[in-house]
Amino acid sequence: MKSRSFTVILHKEDDMYIAECPEVGTVDQGETIEQAIAGLREATRLYMEEFPLPETSPRFVTSIEVSYA
Repeated sequence: MKSRSFTVILHKEDDMYIAECPEVGTVDQGETIEQAIAGLREATRLYMEEFPLPETSPRFVTSIEVSYA
């Protein structure tokens, strides 16, 4: 079985947490962050079984601060 790491972006809408995987395009939600991530993991696993992605080099995520007028 193969293993691969993906980025997860989380945000809250009303009383639900939304989890997104930008590399694959999968999305899920949950009442807690843990539930949203667990659902996203399962959705992404099912997607990858059907539509495997080519191997790529690791990606790194960071943030920047921008000052503007």
